[in-house]
Amino acid sequence: MFQYFPTNYVWSLSTLIALTHGGNIGEVDAMCAPLREAAQAGDDPGTVAFYQAWKGGAEQLEGLAQQDLLRGRRRSAGEKLGRAALYHGIAERMQAHGFEHRLAQYRHSLALFERSRQLTGENCVRVEIPYVRPDFDGPQPGHLSGLYVRAQGLAPGQRAPLVLVLNGLDSTKEMLQKSVMGTLFAQRGLSTLFLDQPGTGEALRLGGLPAVPQTETWATPVMDWLVQHPEVDPARIGALGVSLGGYYCPRAVAFEPRFACGAVWGANHDWRAVQQARLQREGENPVPHYWKHVQWVFGARDLDDFLAKAEGMHLNGVLDRIRVPFLVTHGENDRQIPLKYAHQTYGQLVNSPRRELIVFDQQTGGVEHSSLDNPANAGNLIADWLAEVLGGQV
Repeated sequence: MFQYFPTNYVWSLSTLIALTHGGNIGEVDAMCAPLREAAQAGDDPGTVAFYQAWKGGAEQLEGLAQQDLLRGRRRSAGEKLGRAALYHGIAERMQAHGFEHRLAQYRHSLALFERSRQLTGENCVRVEIPYVRPDFDGPQPGHLSGLYVRAQGLAPGQRAPLVLVLNGLDSTKEMLQKSVMGTLFAQRGLSTLFLDQPGTGEALRLGGLPAVPQTETWATPVMDWLVQHPEVDPARIGALGVSLGGYYCPRAVAFEPRFACGAVWGANHDWRAVQQARLQREGENPVPHYWKHVQWVFGARDLDDFLAKAEGMHLNGVLDRIRVPFLVTHGENDRQIPLKYAHQTYGQLVNSPRRELIVFDQQTGGVEHSSLDNPANAGNLIADWLAEVLGGQV
């Protein structure tokens, strides 16, 4: 894995996410170069300096985009605003819960993403899916937000298979739409819905919806919406989970029989055990201020409350319910989630008619967590498998 900051995995991971999700290497280097000394202090100290550097780089792009717009150069402006949205999102991602500028920066990132989409005419539409949230005062109507990317080459009235993409612990729908998945699926005749499920993105930051380990409570309403979509073939809807989505996705497929297949990009078979290991400082964290972050994501009062909520987050006794094709992929050198969990997930898919386990190694590339070190080959393989199973175009 390319580590811009050799002694700091977490900071390097965010830098790598930017580079593999639409960032420009020259811009990223300009933002990161002044941070080399700060990065040596560890994951948490210096994150405000990270925020200032990346915010500054994003704002410079916004200024250049405004110059483009004054000249009528809409597409150039849109591309710059798209990268600015990404850099603002990376800066926000690195801050602790409670950082005073975090919510404003997140909202600004969303606005830039939407403006970029409009200016470039990108194949991507924001959607809102009805979702009744549980509440102490009774169920409250609300919604989950998503980004819908239409399969290429659809004739008017034609329905296409669709892949529902589920976030990990700290990713967002905008981040994943800018990954290789934003184009690879559509090229293969698969539509895609990138979802901010409870505990992620808009659902957490703007809707106050914490993570729900019982995936089916929100996956079923999403499926209800998808099967009514005029461009979606209701018999060919698959699910793909990335990182912690490697827990959410198998559970969704297990309890929602309308899914035609499932896949994980990074298995997460026993997340409760991962938390116990992290308490012992085993493995790497995905974000700074990790324990504050997970308490926020799960709506926990304190660390003990979070650990109690995480206790049920494993797939033992669940996967034998899956009776559709399922793909398990994992990086050989995943430093966040050990490879053994991929073998556990695969081993328990006893009733899947087509279960496959693929471990990305040095030859294939993509050996790190969810192949963030080299997502191209892994992403193409996953897209091909989904297209084969769902009837797309390989």
